[in-house]
Amino acid sequence: MRRPGSRAELAPATRRFPGRKLDRPPKLGYEQGTVAVRKPKMEAQKSATRPPIAVLAATRAASKADLDRLLEEAARIREQAYAPYSRFKVGSAVLSKTGKIYTGCNVENSSYGLSLCAERSAIAAAVAAGDGGIVAAAVVTGAVRPAPPCGMCLQTLMEFGGTSAQIALMTLRGERKQFTLGQLMPHAFDRSFL
Repeated sequence: MRRPGSRAELAPATRRFPGRKLDRPPKLGYEQGTVAVRKPKMEAQKSATRPPIAVLAATRAASKADLDRLLEEAARIREQAYAPYSRFKVGSAVLSKTGKIYTGCNVENSSYGLSLCAERSAIAAAVAAGDGGIVAAAVVTGAVRPAPPCGMCLQTLMEFGGTSAQIALMTLRGERKQFTLGQLMPHAFDRSFL
């Protein structure tokens, strides 16, 4: 009888992955936000010179006029939200480092965990358009006071915006609040921990 982890059991793995002792593929490396498997040295040096997305986003600041426009777009797209279960419609707009605005609304699902928040929807639209760095975001809800993004959305905003990104919140009655992402999420998990 073979013991788990014995040489006889590991032998086929070393044939599949020469030089490896376990039956698993090579580790994936994270370089500047992309997943890569052991890049050649020259290409790895090229990607190491590119600044992370959050650094690129910080190169353009959002003005008051930018934030006003983001809030208008977020309020407009909020009407498109699909929220038959919570009836809590949310609209969001993000301003990219290139000055473009991308919008998103919440899309609920009867299997609640599959629901998509408005903020992540807007960021997904920016990424799909090839515009990843976020300078500012706006969130409009029908709540009684300005509602901040949930934890999952804050983490996603942090990935693409960094601590200096401006976050504008507004109710349908026009009550507004403004924060930096660092204020809303002061101890975020980021790539520096990886």
